[in-house]
Amino acid sequence: MSHAPLQCMVLDERMRDYLPTYGSEGSAGMDLRALLDAPLTLAPGECELVGTGLALHIGDPGLAGMILPRSGLGHKHGIVLGNLVGLIDSDYQGELKISVWNRGQTSFTIEPFERLAQYVLVPVVQARLDVVERFEQSARGAGGFGSTGRS
Repeated sequence: MSHAPLQCMVLDERMRDYLPTYGSEGSAGMDLRALLDAPLTLAPGECELVGTGLALHIGDPGLAGMILPRSGLGHKHGIVLGNLVGLIDSDYQGELKISVWNRGQTSFTIEPFERLAQYVLVPVVQARLDVVERFEQSARGAGGFGSTGRS
């Protein structure tokens, strides 16, 4: 397993004791916690932007950060990300914020410092577009939605 350097700036001193951590040695994502002054109740269908009090600077253009929902909150309570996945570019230096959406049927209360999402580093390859008149034919061709089996 490799470890990429990741600069972390604490924007709110209350978060110093709640820095992102991996839940286990095999965890792909670091838990991000909610910076809240008081519990926040989300009614069904409601979406709020929750700060983390932290800024993470990747710096390496070969990496990006992704903010992903926590599976337990999503499956058990319907708490997912309002933007489904947060993409953090390597040159972003602002506060990480979590768009939290209650897609469930009942209200849900988020407690201050609760583990709310996870942050994963992923490799990035930037493409160079080569404009062509036609593609070399592949076996699939232009077959789309459901063309390779049941959709």
